[in-house]
Amino acid sequence: MEFIDLKDVRVKHCITVSSGTASLEIALRALGVGPGDEVITVPFTWISSAEVVGLVGARPVFVDIEPATYNINVDRIEAAITPRTKALLPISLFGQMPDYSRINEIAARHNLPVIEDAAQSFGATQNGSWSCGVTAIGSTSFFPAKPLGCYGDGGALFTNDDNLAEKMKQIRTHGGLQRHHHPILGTNGRFDTLQASVLLAKLPHFAWEVQERARIGAHYSSALGARCVVPSVAPGRTHVYAQYTIRVPERDKVGERLKAMGVPTGVYYPKCLHEQPVFAGLGYRWGDFPESEKASREVLSLPMHPFLTLEDQEKVIKAMNSAQDRN
Repeated sequence: MEFIDLKDVRVKHCITVSSGTASLEIALRALGVGPGDEVITVPFTWISSAEVVGLVGARPVFVDIEPATYNINVDRIEAAITPRTKALLPISLFGQMPDYSRINEIAARHNLPVIEDAAQSFGATQNGSWSCGVTAIGSTSFFPAKPLGCYGDGGALFTNDDNLAEKMKQIRTHGGLQRHHHPILGTNGRFDTLQASVLLAKLPHFAWEVQERARIGAHYSSALGARCVVPSVAPGRTHVYAQYTIRVPERDKVGERLKAMGVPTGVYYPKCLHEQPVFAGLGYRWGDFPESEKASREVLSLPMHPFLTLEDQEKVIKAMNSAQDRN
C-alpha cells in the first residue's frame, strides 16, 4: 500500500517497506552497491546508516559532521571520494536536512547517486523542497518515536526514477512483482497493512504535528539559548525536531539532575560509529572525527512531542536552568 500523498513530497514514486533500516538496505541493493564498494556517510548517527552498508558487503567511509547542525560537513566529502565510492548517504539528523544543493553538485561531478537518510526529517524542507524529494532516493522511517510514527516498524522509499522504483519494489517482495516469478534476489520487506492504517489515520494531522514541534522548539531555544547550545536552524531550512537536542559540557551530570526533577532525557548518540566494535576493522581511531566525538560527549535531548503543554515546557525549562545552576 503506497499511501503517502506524493504531491506533498513532490516525487513520482513512494515504496512503503517494513522499516527504516530495510529501506536503506533496499536502496543500496537497487543501486547495485556490493562487495568492494564504498559508501560515504557520517559516524555520528544511529547504527543503521552504516550497518546496511556492511550488510550489502560494502565499506562505510566516514566523514565528520559540522557542529552547528550535526549534519555531514559538505566541505570534506570530496576528499573522501575514491574510485571505489558507489554512493553518498548523508543523514538529515534530528529533523534538519544538510545542504543537499551542494551535496548533489558534488555527486553529479563524480557521477554518484545520493540517498537521503531522512529517518528523522520527514516533513522538513530546504529552500522549499521537501525531505525525501531532493536526491536520487529518499529513505524514511515510521518507527513510533518519529514525527510520523506508526505503532510498530515501518519505512518508505521515494524516487523520481522509474527504473529504481521498479527495482526497489522487486527487492521488497522477494525479487519479483509477479507471483512465483523471481528475476532477482530480494527480501520480505513489505509494510504491514495494520501499520499503514495507523499512518493513514495520522496523516491528516501531520502538518499540525510539524507546526507544533517547530513552535515548541522555538520556545525552548528562546528560553535556553543563553545558557547552553541549542539547535541551529540553517537559513532556508525548517526543522521537525524529531529530537530537541542541546549541548552541555557536563551532559551526564545534567541529565541525572533532570531525571531527579522528573524530566526525562535521552542521548543520541553516546558513542560514534567508528568507536563501535563491529567497525573496528575499518581502521579508524579516536581523534579522526573530532566534531562527532565532541558531540557524542555533550548532546542531550529534552522532551519533545506536539502534546507538550506550556506548563510542561516551562517545567523542562525551569528544571534545565536549575540543573545548570549547580555546575
